[in-house]
Amino acid sequence: MNLAVPVIQSQLMQILLNVSIIRPVFIWGAPGIGKSALVESFADQVGLPCVSLLGSQLAPEDIIGVPQIINGKSQFCPPKMIAREEPYCLFLDELNACSQEVQKAFYSLIHERRIGDYHLPEGSIVIGAGNRAQDSAIVKPMSSALINRMFHVQLNVSFQDWITWAYENEIHPIVIEYLESRPDHLWSAPPKTEEPFSTPRSWHMLSDALREFGENLSPEVVGILAGGSLTPAHATHFKAFYKNLSGKYQLNAILEGKTSFPSAAEDRDVLYFLAQSFRAQIIKELPARKDDISGNHRQFAHTVKKLIKDLSAISFEIAQLVVAKNEQSSNIPDWLMVEIVRDLPRLAVKDKG
Repeated sequence: MNLAVPVIQSQLMQILLNVSIIRPVFIWGAPGIGKSALVESFADQVGLPCVSLLGSQLAPEDIIGVPQIINGKSQFCPPKMIAREEPYCLFLDELNACSQEVQKAFYSLIHERRIGDYHLPEGSIVIGAGNRAQDSAIVKPMSSALINRMFHVQLNVSFQDWITWAYENEIHPIVIEYLESRPDHLWSAPPKTEEPFSTPRSWHMLSDALREFGENLSPEVVGILAGGSLTPAHATHFKAFYKNLSGKYQLNAILEGKTSFPSAAEDRDVLYFLAQSFRAQIIKELPARKDDISGNHRQFAHTVKKLIKDLSAISFEIAQLVVAKNEQSSNIPDWLMVEIVRDLPRLAVKDKG
């Protein structure tokens, strides 16, 4: 499901605080973006214990219970995990990954907050979550009857929300420093092939691994840790970033004219990382519309054109990557591209899909 108006983490928290107390809420979103953690944080905020059920691992009897003979009559006894006396937050994770039979077992629980003769305690909250079909995850069609029983939201990744959380939860400083320079690497779409991909969850895993290994890691070990957690291209960038932390090739120093792009063959990975960071900095600093340019923007644009010229002398291919258009990400402002093509016509490149 793709909703017309997605929400970010801070907005979703407000929706949960105001809507979930009266209607069940279902959270759609890609794997690893923090759906489960956000629900647990919400439950903690409202002072309710959070009981999580994983839809992909449930059978119908795990919800409705098993029948017992009581006074000569059969009666379903719901499981102890659900049949509680005090109010709680019931989190149905991966709800759309369970079978149709299990989905049916949820109908009365979601709509009427009951299972057989058992009713959820007054003040209990029901929240569901699941991935989307395009996420290459295990999902099954959700019946219209079940869809119509819930309020739906689609969660998107917010870098600002995540970075605030990262500082509060002691994410490894190198991970934070890297993502502050490359916020576009926080999340990437799930790949069609079986390989790691970058999400807030996978950056958290990398942070944990770096802390366990301790100080003075070699770039090779960092490359292994990043490669086991992140999108391959992001892992390569992260390794180069780590390799260059104590080196002389810092992007700010290059922008200020204190040093230049590395030209040695052994520093090619660092050059590639710096070039991609340079591109991200251009997109971040310069306005999309030429009418919005200030004096500082014009000075920065002049520096950009000079550095692109310097970069093309070292590696024409890498310089092209800086200015190339990409339909899957933000691009350098068109007005700057016109000036680059005018001053450096050899760098004119075709759009990349």
